[in-house]
Amino acid sequence: MFDVLIRNGMVVDGSGTKPFAADVGVEGDRITLVGRANGAQAKTEIDAAGKAVCPGFVDPHSHADLTVFRPDHDKLLAPLVLQGITTFVGGNCGMSMAPLGNVHADAVRQYIEVFTGFDIVHECPWNTMGQFLDTLDQRGVLLNTAVLAPHGLLRLEAMGMARRFATDDELEGMARALDQALEEGAIGLSTGLQYYPGSQSDPRELHRLAKTIKKHEAIFTAHLRSYSATLPQAVDEVLDISRDHGIRGQISHLFWIPDYGPAGPVVRAAIRQLSRLPERWVPPIPLDGPIAQRLEQVSKSNAAGTRVGVDVMPTTTGFTHLLAFFPPWVLEGSTADVIARMGDPEARKRMKHSIEHGNMKWPHVEGDSWSMNFFKVMGWECSTVMAVVSEKNKRYEGMNIMEIAREQKKHPLDAACDLLLEENGHVLVFETMGEPDSPIAERSTFAPLRDPNVAISTDTILMGIGRPSYLFHGCYPKFLGRYVRDKKLLPLETAIRKCTGLPAEHFGLKDRGKIAQGSFADIVVFDATTVASGANFHEPAGPPTGIDHVFINGKMVVDHSRITATPRAGKVLRGNN
Repeated sequence: MFDVLIRNGMVVDGSGTKPFAADVGVEGDRITLVGRANGAQAKTEIDAAGKAVCPGFVDPHSHADLTVFRPDHDKLLAPLVLQGITTFVGGNCGMSMAPLGNVHADAVRQYIEVFTGFDIVHECPWNTMGQFLDTLDQRGVLLNTAVLAPHGLLRLEAMGMARRFATDDELEGMARALDQALEEGAIGLSTGLQYYPGSQSDPRELHRLAKTIKKHEAIFTAHLRSYSATLPQAVDEVLDISRDHGIRGQISHLFWIPDYGPAGPVVRAAIRQLSRLPERWVPPIPLDGPIAQRLEQVSKSNAAGTRVGVDVMPTTTGFTHLLAFFPPWVLEGSTADVIARMGDPEARKRMKHSIEHGNMKWPHVEGDSWSMNFFKVMGWECSTVMAVVSEKNKRYEGMNIMEIAREQKKHPLDAACDLLLEENGHVLVFETMGEPDSPIAERSTFAPLRDPNVAISTDTILMGIGRPSYLFHGCYPKFLGRYVRDKKLLPLETAIRKCTGLPAEHFGLKDRGKIAQGSFADIVVFDATTVASGANFHEPAGPPTGIDHVFINGKMVVDHSRITATPRAGKVLRGNN
């Protein structure tokens, strides 16, 4: 007798092969039948007639590790499961919750606390990656959880908040810490090369750490050093590391922000006007050429032997913390040092000059050449407040920096600095050049959404405060509904592989991402004719439609689109297994 039997469904197995009619049987946490069950019986039976049956979605770029340890995380992260996500890879962009450090523990903890607002000393009873993963095991996790070792924390532990290249001794310290984290279960190394402190690394540092990655046959992931004018060089950096060391690489959340130079203000104003057009009036202009060129760059390299993957979010709106918009010199030192600069009139003058006159030249490690100069490239209005901590400033959530500045009758830099002062640095923001996800802006994403070798990711930051990214509630339903069914950018079997088998295989998640005998029973039953996101930028918390049932390790966690009372069914996926 099966524990679960899903009858009469159309199986889309995650391999890219065409859908086929089959029953799916589950015993314990594994799939034991893909075929015809005939007269077999089961404790739980589901009639999936007219529905698709596919593997659970594997999110290769998430920040759910920042909250998965919390006692209330099953409620906080429930929207991930409701949209069909059964596994996530956390620790991305060089940031995670472990290791917390020893020599420079204050720098590590301050860095985490600025981003999360957590009291690390009292809320996080671990230090090493192994202890963190053990804690998750003990507490239980809602969905399968894999974690990357964060380069940012390793660098801070090795050299504090120093804004310079690492010495040989510091490099060896990072390598030892990485070796320990990988030995204890991290599945690879993540870098945030556009963020401080990762932005201060040089190729020598990354190549040294790649040797340790190779030792463990782990993966190297990169929030690139640039997503603007020097994007080709940033992609090459990852390709070089993968090729030179024979390791798997991953380019995180690929996107492109054009730098229009002196014509920027005029062009941006035009883009904002065009982005307000109804979809039926938007001309079919191909705006994804620059991204298509980068995908071809990766494809040619892979054809020659590299193993570099790419993921993309089905949105044109990114999100990060407001401090990332500032020059790296602003972020050097302790939290108190950074906040002090925000209140210093002379420092503000220097910040303004750095933003307005910074020359974004490769490799973005000197002076004012940092590549996340979004205020210069996208305008002051590009940054919309996502979340603050204090009740006083909650009303600014959903307003952009320019709107806040106009209300306060001050320069937008002063508005940004004052907000950071009042929030002690805890300000999360969205960034977008025009209207969020306007029909014209989304055309720049078509190439990676269509490409069969680009995985789909959420990049969700799940802090339980402020306005969440709507991908938190509807990433995969939006991709399957809008881009697969409605716009017909690609066939369903290719789309499902991009969400399941492709990321699971590339990240080394054994027996995940496939509907096959012997695979773990992470399964989604959905209606391909109705699946859709119920969320958007302005109303980000709407539930999806069409996701009927979700199983994680053989346990039903979503039944008729509702979370069940099943205890936490996920597993901690360690890289050393």
